[in-house]
Amino acid sequence: MEQAGIGWIAAIIIGGIAGWLAEQFMKSNMGLLMNIILGIVGAIIANAILGVFGVVLGGWIGYLIAGFIGACILIAVARMFRR
Repeated sequence: MEQAGIGWIAAIIIGGIAGWLAEQFMKSNMGLLMNIILGIVGAIIANAILGVFGVVLGGWIGYLIAGFIGACILIAVARMFRR
């Protein structure tokens, strides 16, 4: 988050939006708190994975994209373990 140049309040808002978008895309049903958690943790995971390949997403839009990608990955992994 600090590398993206956003604060905690913005991270919660953007994480919530990213988690909600991932929830809609993956046709999942989760609550607001879980969307925020998915978005924030997803952004951290996606930035780490993309960093290995030399891709750096910065700013609010980059954090939103990374959060969406990471949240989709987390939802897919959770579905694999549930079945």
